[in-house]
Amino acid sequence: MKPIVTVDVVSDVVCPWCYLGKARLDQAVRAVANDVDVIVRWRPFQLNPDLPAEGVDHKSHLAAKLGGQAAVDRAHEMLRGLGREAGIDYRFEKVAIEPNTLDAHRLLHWAATGGPEQQNAVATALFKANFEEGRNVGDEETLLSIAEGAGMERIVVSRLLDSDADSETVKGEIDAARQMGVSGVPCFILQGKYAVMGAQSVETLEDAIRQVGQEVAAV
Repeated sequence: MKPIVTVDVVSDVVCPWCYLGKARLDQAVRAVANDVDVIVRWRPFQLNPDLPAEGVDHKSHLAAKLGGQAAVDRAHEMLRGLGREAGIDYRFEKVAIEPNTLDAHRLLHWAATGGPEQQNAVATALFKANFEEGRNVGDEETLLSIAEGAGMERIVVSRLLDSDADSETVKGEIDAARQMGVSGVPCFILQGKYAVMGAQSVETLEDAIRQVGQEVAAV
């Protein structure tokens, strides 16, 4: 019987490095599939928790955050190259709104009730919507479309989004991550105790999963 390794991914859906980290993790999981079963779970983090519910202009927000448009252009060019290697088609020019991601994280929280595959499908769709399609992942209609596409009940999700359901739960998870020392994302937590910080290479993630898998198998 293959060992089972859990990977909790602490991330924000508007973090380009998190999307890159997800793509690399997906490759690592496929690489170890014959030897280790991996359960991926998505945990919330907000890079910009204080943004208004309707979001702000993405381009001006990012330029202010990174210190000017030249810095933004350099970062985007690097990410486009890394993205191509990982199968991501970053289309930063399409992104108009920098959203508050609380509702997106609530959706991911609810998706987990359908199992890791459903939650992973929602995570993939959120990243793709934001970074490749330029859709606003803070917009309710976008979230409902993603939920429905992943097999969730649209009417149920709509009612939940229209309420404050699980808002405090998600905020509590974010606070807990910060208290654990997570100050940047992505952060991959293997088997609840080993942290791999940043969008590491496929090889680094694969090696980490294999090592933890060997530890699990030896117990």
